[in-house]
Amino acid sequence: MKRLNKYLILFVIGGISYFFIEILWRGHSHITMFILGGLCFVSVGLINEYYFKLKKSLLIQQSVSCLVITTLELIFGLILNVRLRLNVWDYSNLKFNLMGQICLEYSVLWFFLSLPAIIFYDYLRHWLFGEEKPHYKFI
Repeated sequence: MKRLNKYLILFVIGGISYFFIEILWRGHSHITMFILGGLCFVSVGLINEYYFKLKKSLLIQQSVSCLVITTLELIFGLILNVRLRLNVWDYSNLKFNLMGQICLEYSVLWFFLSLPAIIFYDYLRHWLFGEEKPHYKFI
């Protein structure tokens, strides 16, 4: 139960953070972005928490996180924008897009945004749940 509460708290923090980042970036957001943001944040954190326990390079963590976030964005885009026609976002006017749901430009952005997400997630685990203080290897 403690573990479930931990991930629920991290999900909510990630969802709220993503929602407000979108408002700052685009001037608006959609409630489904809270869910996508929470899933992305917890996914990036779990990759770091379990897969990179051996303190692998932050650049590798960012690359894997970028792929995970882009994949989640594609799945959500296909469901929300293509299937349900909610038109939450549309990248079709950007170069190197796939069905207007993902594009290279935003994947690069996810790569760079994953760095503060990784660090924020780790420090939240340390501050809120008394887990080990994070240490990083940049290369």
